Amino acid sequence: MSELQSPGQSTQSDSTSDPRSKRESPSQSSSQTSSEMFSSRPPEHAPIPVAAWGIAGLAVVVVVVVLLIVGHRKPATALNSIQPLAPYASSLPLSQLAMSESTSLSGGKSTFIDGHVQNAGDQTVTGITVQVLFRNDEGMPPQVETLPLSLIRTREPYVDTEPVSAAPLKPRDGQDFRLIFENIPANWNMQMPEIHVIQVIKK
Repeated sequence: MSELQSPGQSTQSDSTSDPRSKRESPSQSSSQTSSEMFSSRPPEHAPIPVAAWGIAGLAVVVVVVVLLIVGHRKPATALNSIQPLAPYASSLPLSQLAMSESTSLSGGKSTFIDGHVQNAGDQTVTGITVQVLFRNDEGMPPQVETLPLSLIRTREPYVDTEPVSAAPLKPRDGQDFRLIFENIPANWNMQMPEIHVIQVIKK
């Protein structure tokens, strides 16, 4: 025969198996909700705007283009380095060289080299660039001045000059010229400087 359970035992078993008996207390529920509210969340990363990517790409393209241009650019020739004579230089002999000075009212001093240029070639010359070498007795490199040769247009009441392009030198033509310098080196040996024709423009 099966054993009979007492009413007390049945009540105890029912209360143990009843899920409603496992309800959380109000204090436990409040604590859990509070912890969920203040729990740390992983940081959210905002997506990078498309415009920012476009600007960055454009900047890279500009940098690449600049590097390509600089890489293919020929190095500029230093004006204070002695350059070779122009091929047409032998057809432009310089003669009658003379030096003079003048002082302005402000105390500045200018130095002039006057001379005569002759076009002994068979082409019309519209531009001449020269280098003037002021040497010294100290064994140091000369001071080099690079400037265009200017023709003397008038001498009275003062000397006025003009570029060669204003009065081109035709074959067998000759003309007086003047070179003007504002800064002569202090160690110049006071000898007539050398004048080299380094560039000639012809037509």
